[in-house]
Amino acid sequence: LCDVSALEAELLTSRERPIVLLAKRRVGALSDSVAPGSRYLGVMLPYTPLHHLLLRAAGRPLVMTSGNRSDEPIVYENRDACTRLAGVADRFLLHDRPIRTRCDDSVVRRMSDGPSFIRRSRGWAPRPIAVAGRFAAPVLGLGAQLKSTFCLAKGNRAFLSQHVGDLDCPDTFRALGSAVAHYVGLFDARPEIVAHDLHPDYLSTRLAEEMNGVERVAVQHHHAHVAACMAEHRVTEPVLGVVFDGAGLGDDGAIWGGEFLAVGGAGYERMAHLGYVPLPGGDRAAREPWRMAAAHLWAAYSGEVERLEIPFAAVTARPEWPLLRQMLGRGVRCPHTSSVGRLFDAAAALVGLRSESRFEGQAAMELELAADPDVSRAYAVEIGEAGGRLVVDPGPLIRGLVADIAANRSVAEIAGAFHNTVGDLIVQVVERVRERTGLRTVALTGGVFQNRLLTERAQRELSRRGFAVLIHRRVPCNDGGISLGQAAVAGRILTGIATCA
Repeated sequence: LCDVSALEAELLTSRERPIVLLAKRRVGALSDSVAPGSRYLGVMLPYTPLHHLLLRAAGRPLVMTSGNRSDEPIVYENRDACTRLAGVADRFLLHDRPIRTRCDDSVVRRMSDGPSFIRRSRGWAPRPIAVAGRFAAPVLGLGAQLKSTFCLAKGNRAFLSQHVGDLDCPDTFRALGSAVAHYVGLFDARPEIVAHDLHPDYLSTRLAEEMNGVERVAVQHHHAHVAACMAEHRVTEPVLGVVFDGAGLGDDGAIWGGEFLAVGGAGYERMAHLGYVPLPGGDRAAREPWRMAAAHLWAAYSGEVERLEIPFAAVTARPEWPLLRQMLGRGVRCPHTSSVGRLFDAAAALVGLRSESRFEGQAAMELELAADPDVSRAYAVEIGEAGGRLVVDPGPLIRGLVADIAANRSVAEIAGAFHNTVGDLIVQVVERVRERTGLRTVALTGGVFQNRLLTERAQRELSRRGFAVLIHRRVPCNDGGISLGQAAVAGRILTGIATCA
């Protein structure tokens, strides 16, 4: 079914038995409905006696899925399963031994000849992560809104929880509270400081506000990403964090996601970022990549979207376009964003891959899968300065991409050039920040760095230029690892180390 490297075989057969993303070998070996449109399959080997019995009886690979409905937490109680999943499963195999707590499968892929977690859960949680120094008192990090985890830390150990899920679902929010209480009792560690995201509307923030008798500290989203990478590598010296993701509230009220942060102690300084563009409709733009494509075109062509001679310009015939045009023109319901995740969405929509997403990150994933890794050229990168910070203008990239679309270049070539450009801008900005700060250690973090093509290129080019490059090996680079970073920052505050690099 798949090609398996030595590292991937080691992961598959490890005692943790994660799901490992493997490159498909044969077309047509499985139903087209299994991982449609992907070059990868999530594969795991049996890890319980029941699995061995089922596979021995079947005599062939089985397709598995989690016991939950979309966006809901995994079901782990018999009665709940028979009720919630009655319309999903034809049969139920039950046991009289109750399950104590829910725990999803871990998901891992190979990245730069090492493991990279997409989800750290069964097999690893609640195994502690050893950190540099000691926490002066127990600390709790409550994570973000998506891919929720929490981290309870004491002594020189951080206990990162299993995957909880997206907190938009009320059941998941309740599951988070129950799991936190379970860990506090299990490890006999009542937190004195609770760290949460800066965003006041995240349900993890609400949970922090509901906790009595603790000191609460808000940690900026992207700062926490960098701190998590530093914590897992036990790095205490200042680093430059390159943080690319979909969204996180910045300290200026904008939606950040293309950040270069100098991080040291419990503080950070924003050294550079992707230039702001409108985010039309807020969170809706993440679900509808065509909106981000329209926003980037609006910014790159000063509002002259209708005059472009590319297939995407047909968006102006959509019934939503007049209202969207008004929103962009007046800046109504269009918060500013520096998100690289949304830039990937825009590119995917412009080349015709995805105008609306069924799940988070779908457009960006499809752009990575479409990219020809052998393409060597890239689009222009322009770096300016505003307010003492470097600012990368996405306009030249967008205009170059549009020119290639108009010239009928292939999607594979355009997607490859796009990835090269994002890699180039990382290198150029990091080199300029090194000139200003002397920082030579770079942490690549945030959900965009789940992209293997981009991460391996950036790591390779930075290493060639003399940088020490940190990528996540023990916790996810996405929001599933952010609670570790929150706990690390809170621990620094406890010990009075609260300055930046």
